[in-house]
Amino acid sequence: MTEGEDNGRLRALTEAGVSIWLDELSRDILENGEFERLVRSSSVVGVTTNPTIFANAIARSSRYALQLKRLAGNGIDVTESVRALTIWDVQQAADVLRPIWEKTDGVDGRVSLEVSPELAGDTDATIADAIQLWELVDRPNLLVKIPATRAGVRAVSGALAAGVNVNVTLVFSPRRCAEVGEAFVDGLERARENGHDLAAVHSVSSLFVSRVDTEVDRRLDIRGVPEMRGRAALANARLAHEALAAVWESPRWHSLAADGARPQRLLWASTGVKDPSFPDTKYVTGLVTHGTVSTMPPTTLSAFADHGELAGDRVVGLGKEAAADLAALAAAGIDLDDVYDTLEREGVAKFAASWRALHASASAFLG
Repeated sequence: MTEGEDNGRLRALTEAGVSIWLDELSRDILENGEFERLVRSSSVVGVTTNPTIFANAIARSSRYALQLKRLAGNGIDVTESVRALTIWDVQQAADVLRPIWEKTDGVDGRVSLEVSPELAGDTDATIADAIQLWELVDRPNLLVKIPATRAGVRAVSGALAAGVNVNVTLVFSPRRCAEVGEAFVDGLERARENGHDLAAVHSVSSLFVSRVDTEVDRRLDIRGVPEMRGRAALANARLAHEALAAVWESPRWHSLAADGARPQRLLWASTGVKDPSFPDTKYVTGLVTHGTVSTMPPTTLSAFADHGELAGDRVVGLGKEAAADLAALAAAGIDLDDVYDTLEREGVAKFAASWRALHASASAFLG
């Protein structure tokens, strides 16, 4: 693909109703023009970040050093310096995507920034952090990421009630996906009571995909049934889509929709393939359906641009098949509820560790 040339495979994915968001952001790709190139020629219409992405970005690039030293010279501590660095990157990306946000009436052109993962068990503190990030970034196309822990789900409603756009992250199960959808409805009802324009309040629910296969397949190997590997993640995601869709059938939602509210979209997160024996576009091709978002790390985006294929809608109408796959896994001794709980705990722990690594990287620059 030459400079400025539009990629046909990615364009076809977009035309199938899947919004492509990049699961990567750094000062490097912002300043060297790579991010703008991806927006221009790779159908990228959004970007997500998390503590791991920022920890890697700061550790690998010297582009943050000058800003860090300037902040330190002004007496700003490491915690606030890290917040300033991440906010600056998010603001720059939001400005690049602003025309898409305007063209799509707020549906795409979005940038996500996460609350502190160390607050995952504290509802009130998470709400306060979400509101503060919303005010500091000061971009209408921001989504504040809140983890879908039990405390986090309650925080989702509180943040939405304050008019904050929310990306609910670390969602693993169909049941939790439905709970997140109900929290979205509750938050919008409260936002309406608070006088917010419902059409301006947006949310996505980020269902993590490949990590489900990774954990289930590990357990299948232990139990000596490797022939069932690779069946869990897509089935789980299809049932999550079905569970969220059911939320939009309620009278509560119909009332909100009549006042201009738009449904929460399902976002496929963790689409990078961890097992090299699987096709490298498995979690993109296998989850094509209209009205969703697929977040891709650069390697997955490049793979789909090179050889990704579409096989029609691979989600709607496949609920019975998906349920059968999960039932077969349960019959093989896989405790899916324990899988979901394990993945949530590990997800929060990994992001918290990355959060600490992010601060350590910033400290290293300051000597």
